[in-house]
Amino acid sequence: MPEQPLPIIQRAIAHGDRTAVHSDGGATTYRQLLAASESIAASLLGQADDLNEARIAFLVPPGERYVQTQWAIWRAGGIAVPLSLSATEKELEHTLTDSRTSTVVAAREVADKLESLCKQHQLRLLVLEDLPTEAAARLPRVSPDRRAMILYTSGTTSKPKGVVTTHACIQAQIESLIEAWRWRQDDRIPLFLPLHHIHGIINIMSCALWMGAELEAFPRFCVDTILERVADHAYTVFMAVPTIYVKLIEALEPMPPSQREPIVAGFAAMRLMISGSAALPASVHEKWTELTGPPGLTRVACDGGPTGPPGLTRVACDGGPFGQKLLERYGMTEIGMALSNPYEGERRPGAVGQPLPGVEIRLLSDSGEPVTEDGVPGEIQVRGPNVFHEYWDRPDATSESFVDGWFKTGDIAVLDDGYYRIMGRSSVDIIKSGGYKLSALEIEASLLDHLAIAQCAIVGIPDDTWGETVAAAIVVKPGETLDLESLRAWCKDRISPYKIPRRLAVVDALPRNAMGKVTKPAVTQLFAEPTSPSST
Repeated sequence: MPEQPLPIIQRAIAHGDRTAVHSDGGATTYRQLLAASESIAASLLGQADDLNEARIAFLVPPGERYVQTQWAIWRAGGIAVPLSLSATEKELEHTLTDSRTSTVVAAREVADKLESLCKQHQLRLLVLEDLPTEAAARLPRVSPDRRAMILYTSGTTSKPKGVVTTHACIQAQIESLIEAWRWRQDDRIPLFLPLHHIHGIINIMSCALWMGAELEAFPRFCVDTILERVADHAYTVFMAVPTIYVKLIEALEPMPPSQREPIVAGFAAMRLMISGSAALPASVHEKWTELTGPPGLTRVACDGGPTGPPGLTRVACDGGPFGQKLLERYGMTEIGMALSNPYEGERRPGAVGQPLPGVEIRLLSDSGEPVTEDGVPGEIQVRGPNVFHEYWDRPDATSESFVDGWFKTGDIAVLDDGYYRIMGRSSVDIIKSGGYKLSALEIEASLLDHLAIAQCAIVGIPDDTWGETVAAAIVVKPGETLDLESLRAWCKDRISPYKIPRRLAVVDALPRNAMGKVTKPAVTQLFAEPTSPSST
């Protein structure tokens, strides 16, 4: 039975000779992506008619080759298992063996990372550049309810689990974001985030390709390269994680006006800028708005007076908004995106907005009752076609993650006048101290106002008296120093006494995963070691 193309393939056919991807290899059209993916699919199938959900892992840098490989796996009826370019051999082995992968596709320049593993586990290894380029295949019909992809969780609190999504689930995630963020065919967006996480795969790559937009793919994030392209007005949409916005701010602030103004003009001209994958400190949100105001405009308060007093809104001298207001959203591997600040309307620093189209959200208290009042914390639970199918080979974990059809995210939030605000993970970001439930994210946001603090992470440390006590791991700015006594004195008039850190570790860098998220268990370990750096 001939191929009945999946919706994303049907849309690519309609986009035809439009440019899909720019990379070091030049420009690639949608038609060229389709032709190459068919040839790769033929190699994957061999003499078979259908891969029938065989797991096909692939290690390919961002760009047209990545898209071709992903589409080939889907068109041949397989389940795509993206591998991390930065993963260790042990991490790669876990993904390959846990998913029971049968075939691995790798770009030539990274194939050596997989050779010994493939030999050891008797896996077929295909080097992408060695595959026939003109091969045609009789491709199978792939229904939307088939399993399409396995993404492995970051493993910050346990061994990584494979999150299985179907083609229908992926389509629901894409269509929700297309509607909410007003994707357009003439959009242009950079892609520098890792492509083994949902942020890069769905939010950027898949949404852009669904709409017939243009991707510019980079092997990694490079501040100078990105700022140069922004100055050229290369993009209309920009998506990044908070650590990248911090790096951009650090690069822009010391620049002379003549160098900074073309870059600021490029940012100011974009229709949308989004932050996600980790909490965005309100101070970063506000600094970005301040930095990205169009050159030549003077900041004034809403009453026409000078900026400064709390509560006054900074606007341009023409009365319009001053700079780019980052749109913060909330999601995770298992659900795609679920909450977002509005495209049109107020974007609140520190809040993740409202439910996205097609997504149902509820908060559930510790007692299992729905939360309906503002300010009362509850676990975020999600229901909708965007929710994943299962944890691979873990039926018990899958069953335990749902209650009455609602997925239990493990994230705690409160409602504030219709907007959700994340307090943290129930396991790592909610600290239970002296009868209080403390939000690590809230304390972190407060500490980032300290002039000496560049980065910080708050964790709860077991304590016989308090249950848990607040501990802070901090990276100080160049030339600055910090001790526990001075930090506590600074906090005294800014946060409640029970939220003030009782332990301090000054470190050179916070432990992070590939997406830039701070790994809280690793931070906690700093305080478990008596010789932890600068621990007080």
